[in-house]
Amino acid sequence: MKAPVLYIVIPCYNEQEVLPTTAGMFLAKIESLTEKGKISPDSRILFVNDGSRDDTWKIITELSERDPRYQGIAQSRNRGHQAAVLAGLMECRERCDVTISIDCDGQDDINAMDEMIDAYLDGCEVVYGVRSKRETDTFFKRFTAEGFYKLLSFMGAEVVFNHADYRLISSRVLKEFANFKEVNLFLRGMVPLVGFKSTSVYYERHERIAGESKYPLKKMLALAFDGITSLSVKPIRMVFFAGLIIMMLSFIGILWAVVQALAGGTVSGWASLACIVCFMGGVQCLFLGVIGEYIGKIYLEVKARPRYIIAERTEGMQEDFSVQTAVSWHDTED
Repeated sequence: MKAPVLYIVIPCYNEQEVLPTTAGMFLAKIESLTEKGKISPDSRILFVNDGSRDDTWKIITELSERDPRYQGIAQSRNRGHQAAVLAGLMECRERCDVTISIDCDGQDDINAMDEMIDAYLDGCEVVYGVRSKRETDTFFKRFTAEGFYKLLSFMGAEVVFNHADYRLISSRVLKEFANFKEVNLFLRGMVPLVGFKSTSVYYERHERIAGESKYPLKKMLALAFDGITSLSVKPIRMVFFAGLIIMMLSFIGILWAVVQALAGGTVSGWASLACIVCFMGGVQCLFLGVIGEYIGKIYLEVKARPRYIIAERTEGMQEDFSVQTAVSWHDTED
């Protein structure tokens, strides 16, 4: 069996502090896998610059000039981690047999790639990198992260528990995944929808080698909310049933009030009325907010804006892109 061509896809956003260190680690892993005969010597490392404001793109271009196994693409602006990963996967799906997406910060154990490649050679098309434990996380982050995965499962979304975006995907899966046209991206929930044979590889996550986390609490909450609303309509159903229950309770309350009025047992008072009005007003605002979130997503999907725009490519990627474009044009002309 011919050794597969591997592309390691690495999204980067303001990673000038850690990139010079982890780039060498990724190259060493490529060389190790090549020496073992598990991957082809044509395997590459693809950095995706997600609109960094520091010298990240400059470092990527310098790495590419020094070694052709380093390649890079730069988005026209910052579009978020999920869009950056997608851009890298879509750019290299015609160039390789298999991809592994991993963050640039060195937290994910790159040695897990060996097991991922072994699983692929055994017939798996998707291999999820799953954290075996969260001892390096604070109690708050561990509690909220695990609660998030449980909430997603409760909402009906198919996700792998404690899996982020460290995964192996074959080019066969990527070609099918390209048919998913969602603008609202949540890859860890979308990939399982494609199907194909899959498995998981477990590893321990480490602290960042350098720099600061690019996922503060605000972004984590936004990603969590996007994940729920992009993969499940259960919140809308919950709103419907909650509204139905409240309506029934309100109807019972109306009947009680009428009976009390006819019996002459009513008393004047604003406290009870104010509580009821405030409660119903709050519930209505909450429900409208949930519905509005879904309507907003529909609005973005209908516009069908591009999910990523590549502004620059390193020389190696540019040459491959030119060849592919010429072939596609020739096929169209024929």
